[in-house]
Amino acid sequence: MNIIQCKICKKPFHSVGSKICSDCLQRIDKDFFIVRDYIYDNQGADIDTVSEATGVEKFIILHLLKEGRLELATPGGAGGTMLNCEVCKKPIITGRMCEGCKSKVSETIQKSVEGGKPPAQNKKQDASKPTNKMHTRYDKQ
Repeated sequence: MNIIQCKICKKPFHSVGSKICSDCLQRIDKDFFIVRDYIYDNQGADIDTVSEATGVEKFIILHLLKEGRLELATPGGAGGTMLNCEVCKKPIITGRMCEGCKSKVSETIQKSVEGGKPPAQNKKQDASKPTNKMHTRYDKQ
């Protein structure tokens, strides 16, 4: 467990992987419901309008878009500059990558997994060859 600084409030906290503290995560969850409800009633509103009307900061709305919890009406948003694929920079409507880049990453991972060596078969080890494998000191009787 590491002590890191929260990406949002800048307070130090014990992290087990997240870069956002639990207080800010709870706030983001509350903000999501506020934004979601506003968008249901005001289809097609842009990020600036939603932020002003709800009081939720733009970077929180952008965070929700990158998490895939919200979706833009058009790729990239207003002017195509709001949300872009982090790999190829193509405008997207939600998440961090476009479908093409997600597919390429998935393919690469699949090939990597399939290209790995198969698990070693249970072979009797020659006692004269040293190994780093673990074993018990005493045989079962």
